[in-house]
Amino acid sequence: MSISLNEVRHVARLARLELDETEILSFQGELNALLGHFADIQAIDSSGIEPISHAVAIQNVWSEDIPSQTLPRDRALRNAPVSRAGLFVVPVIIED
Repeated sequence: MSISLNEVRHVARLARLELDETEILSFQGELNALLGHFADIQAIDSSGIEPISHAVAIQNVWSEDIPSQTLPRDRALRNAPVSRAGLFVVPVIIED
């Protein structure tokens, strides 16, 4: 299969590219070379190869859920712009 000059012009028009005739001829050659590479890849026998979703093995790393000492309330509220009765005070975003 090869790409015709009219097909290159059509794709260039769809991509809103203004190409002159030398560029169209150049792109035709490059696209035909790509199609040749794809044909080579299709010719490879991959019937015994199991499909994978990633090139490398990926696994989640989970840390143990071990209870530990929490941040004391006074240290948590230390940098709060406004606090009252040991709680963060935030601006009202939904009015009644």
